[in-house]
Amino acid sequence: MSSVPVSDVPTRSSARIASPSPRKNPVEISRFNRRRLYPDVTDEQWNDWKWQQKNRVTTLQDLARLFEFDDVTNARLSDIFELYRTAITPYYLCLIDFDDPNDPLRVQSVPSVEELLNPGELTWDPLNEEGDSPVTGIVHRYPDRCLFLVTSYCPLYCRYCTRKRKWVDEDGTTGQRKVEKMIEYVAEHPEIRDVIVSGGDPLSLSLTYLEKIIAGLRAIPHVEIIRFGSRVPVFLPQRIDNELCSMLEKYHPVWINTHFNHPNEITPESAAACDRLLRAGIPVNNQAVLLRGVNDCPYIMRDLVQGLMKIRVRPYYLYLCDQVMGAEHFRTSIGEGIEIIEFLRGHTSGLAVPQFVMDAPGGGGKVPLAPNYVLGHYGDSMVYRNFEGVIGRFDDVQRQPHNCDRCNDREHFDERGVAKLLNRTADRFEPQPVRDTPRGIKVRSKTSSS
Repeated sequence: MSSVPVSDVPTRSSARIASPSPRKNPVEISRFNRRRLYPDVTDEQWNDWKWQQKNRVTTLQDLARLFEFDDVTNARLSDIFELYRTAITPYYLCLIDFDDPNDPLRVQSVPSVEELLNPGELTWDPLNEEGDSPVTGIVHRYPDRCLFLVTSYCPLYCRYCTRKRKWVDEDGTTGQRKVEKMIEYVAEHPEIRDVIVSGGDPLSLSLTYLEKIIAGLRAIPHVEIIRFGSRVPVFLPQRIDNELCSMLEKYHPVWINTHFNHPNEITPESAAACDRLLRAGIPVNNQAVLLRGVNDCPYIMRDLVQGLMKIRVRPYYLYLCDQVMGAEHFRTSIGEGIEIIEFLRGHTSGLAVPQFVMDAPGGGGKVPLAPNYVLGHYGDSMVYRNFEGVIGRFDDVQRQPHNCDRCNDREHFDERGVAKLLNRTADRFEPQPVRDTPRGIKVRSKTSSS
């Protein structure tokens, strides 16, 4: 995909657009839009997740009618539709304030001509997931866990998605034969204790097929945890029904990581969906993405994390936006994210402060990004700074050698990287090219045999 000259693409101001004050009540917006856009739809239809999926907005013609694009924008958006899929559920569409061109939910879901901006550092696969894929559908980067990709289909396609390359066709469900091979891979690798089922959105699958996948994973003795990465509670909460929850709770421990990015997404419907999951014994964590013009404001982020706490969803991660094609206009500086974490720390509940991370380009994994509160060590003293900016000294105890049977257990002696230094099985560690690490060797083995 070629880059488009910046001068040819109208852009939003680089200044922050997110406002610290609430715009309008999202419940009132939703009611107004539903009466206006779907006057003949019954409550029974509206609350049917299959009706929601069937009636998604997917064409440029429908978007142009709804948002009254001018001719120039319409022409440029046709280029976007050639590159990227679009779909918006009626439920999520009705949460958008149509009077506000910078509405944070519109920005996340409606295509923009800014998706044609692609500086050189952007790629189709910024995290090198394909490079860490020993078997199609598996991403095995960390030793004890893997991604298990079961579909490329989403009820709503987020414009900043790191897997835009996967938006190939409408029915992107991973076939049964491929899923069987993926399950075989997990079964053959006893170090994998945690499987993250993702996509696309795995909760968009039929109940029967989804259960078949979960049952296959749960039958593997060394799989301790099954997690789902799903944004369904946010843009299709009707899908989280009693039937789905009853099925999931048969396979505990099951966790769900979802993606609320703005407080306007916390509605009675999404709160009820999370409540149903929690009542089924399924913990719900949130993985927000830091997005320019959506939540790159300390006050908006505080409203988001505090709103999540009220519906018993734990703010888990705040991701730096990935360097993916078509998402340049969403990217913020690292400093802006650290500033937000600095603002939250000490000014809201500690449980509400997410961990700010970036996924290192090229498959380097998650790198925590945080304000520095330790200013230095001097002998047995540490100089620190607290959330108010007060600088103090803490007199530390003298470090003692480890004397723990668990630490000395030889099962840990095959640890990789820096862990070898910490368990004292190595005196120094020399970084290797990724291709020579255990995961790199796995991928090369797959390539040579195919």
